[in-house]
Amino acid sequence: MNMSKNKIKIKKSVRNRFRVTKNGKVLRGSQNLSHLRSKHSKRTLRRMKEPKQLEGKFAKKIKQMLAMA
Repeated sequence: MNMSKNKIKIKKSVRNRFRVTKNGKVLRGSQNLSHLRSKHSKRTLRRMKEPKQLEGKFAKKIKQMLAMA
């Protein structure tokens, strides 16, 4: 009798919102980028465009949801 573990399903909402680099860093997009852009300064908008890095337990949890850990 084959007693193998079940496959872990990937959370599709997490897959769309986060990205894991080759070295294992978890990146997220910035919030408030698509709504009311005119009130933000150009500098703020530029900084919002670049992805932010997650660290610690939250990054570990995201990797677990993406079936990488």
